[in-house]
Amino acid sequence: MVITLDLFLIIAVVYFISDKEYLNFSFLSFILLFWILISYYTKFYNVYRYTHVSRLVTLLLSQFFVFSLAYLSYFTIFKEGKIISNQLLIITTIFSFVSFFKFLIFYLLKKYRQDGKNYRNVVLYGEFKAAKKLEHLFNRKNDLGYRFFGFFSDKVFASSKYLGNIESSFTYLLSNDIDEMYCDATSLSEKVFSKIRNFAEKNAIDLRVLPENKAIYSKNYVLEYFGTIPILKPKSLPFERIETHVLKRIFDIFFSSFVCVFLLSWLVPLIWIIIRIDSEGTLFFKQKRDGLNGKQFYCYKFRSMKKNGNSDLISATKNDKRITKVGAFLRKTSLDELPQFFNVFLGDMSVVGPRPHINVQTKKYTKEVENYLIRHSVKPGITGLAQISGYRGEIIKKSDIDNRVRLDIFYIENWSFFLDIKIIAQTIINVFKNEEKAY
Repeated sequence: MVITLDLFLIIAVVYFISDKEYLNFSFLSFILLFWILISYYTKFYNVYRYTHVSRLVTLLLSQFFVFSLAYLSYFTIFKEGKIISNQLLIITTIFSFVSFFKFLIFYLLKKYRQDGKNYRNVVLYGEFKAAKKLEHLFNRKNDLGYRFFGFFSDKVFASSKYLGNIESSFTYLLSNDIDEMYCDATSLSEKVFSKIRNFAEKNAIDLRVLPENKAIYSKNYVLEYFGTIPILKPKSLPFERIETHVLKRIFDIFFSSFVCVFLLSWLVPLIWIIIRIDSEGTLFFKQKRDGLNGKQFYCYKFRSMKKNGNSDLISATKNDKRITKVGAFLRKTSLDELPQFFNVFLGDMSVVGPRPHINVQTKKYTKEVENYLIRHSVKPGITGLAQISGYRGEIIKKSDIDNRVRLDIFYIENWSFFLDIKIIAQTIINVFKNEEKAY
């Protein structure tokens, strides 16, 4: 809503002040695109309930300094030699209006929270001293919008804010709609903290840490301040950022379009002829698989088996009698996977991601493998980190699926665009070397 308001203000200022020559699609697209790009790098819209007003001023100054350069560069690049007298007036007016509404929304939200609305429910894992300090902060700064319920500790305290031991806390958190969990690092063992963090991740509850000292600081945490109290919170994962999904989707569309047009357009008829000569049946084999957030979709492959009734119940194994001669070649070279680029283009899959399993496997491994469902937090892929690391094909022993899930989760937590490129390049190398296992 705030982004839309700012873009509207920019357009309105240009409309009422600018020379009519510049009230056109190309100019407006230029300045609006740069506004959004600059705001991403300056973190202009990263304003939280605990953000200090000085931080707001810093964001405004950095955003408008860079935006002014981008705005003036339009005339340098496209209108060289022309002097537009209204440039300074436009920049100043945009700065004034955007600043006014940014401060207005900031203080209106604070007032709204002071009235007991837009609050977040909070508990602490730690001892009485830390709980008292946190409660005092939230009571003193009620414009932050936090409701402190109490604290959990394995040491019993005679306090109305003592809620019980740590083991009993998890049921309490779910039944009372707790939004944030705070941990006092000085009073929790590493094992207990790990258990608390796993619970927070599984149940989408925000975790904050009251650090003991600088020794606990880690690249996996961001240091922030609530008043004078330092708070550590886990850094957001790559797929928690919308730009990650946008970048991957753009790449998926271009890459899958290229494969469909320049490879599958002539390869599909050729493979259809070869498959038809070898055995009767359809060209494509489709099968329901679990995708993003468990949503099912039809995954396409070139048919590599004889028609049978067990394809949805039993995955392929080594020397599987259902596999045709042509099918064995397609599987060994991974050519049977190529129709999945249609799935990528349609948005059901990505080029890189965890491989989707058949439904019976998903039900089985959900019960047997810890954190298995984390794989469903991203789109499944044609190839992935687990596949190029040797964990593809038939799952023979428990360690096969454990390692596959471990690598898939590592990919999700450490994604980068260049990691995707590396995985694609290694997949192509593996295909040409003909070293991968049969799927």
